[in-house]
Amino acid sequence: MTTTSVTRDDVLHLAQLASLQLTDDEVDALQADIGNILGYVAQLDELDTEGVEPTYQVTDLENVWRDDAVRLSNVGRQELLALAPDSHKNQIKVPKVL
Repeated sequence: MTTTSVTRDDVLHLAQLASLQLTDDEVDALQADIGNILGYVAQLDELDTEGVEPTYQVTDLENVWRDDAVRLSNVGRQELLALAPDSHKNQIKVPKVL
C-alpha cells in the first residue's frame, strides 16, 4: 500500500480545526494513520471505472412526496395551549436550548 506524505504540521492543523489537544505520541500515530488512509484512497484512482454507473442509492428507498397544503382545523388557540405542559402569554413555553 502506498502512503501519502502527511506532515506533522498537517496533523496539528487538523487538530486545531477540530479543537483537539493531542500529545506528541498521538500526533505521530495520526500522522502515520492519515498517511495510510490517504494512500489507500489514492489506490482507488487506479481502478478502471469506465462504464460503471455511479451508485447513489443502494437500498432502493425513495422519497415519498406530498403536497405541502394547509389543513384547516376547528381547534382554537386556547384549546391547543391547554394541551401544552406550560404556556406564557398565549405561547407554548419550552426549556431553553443552548
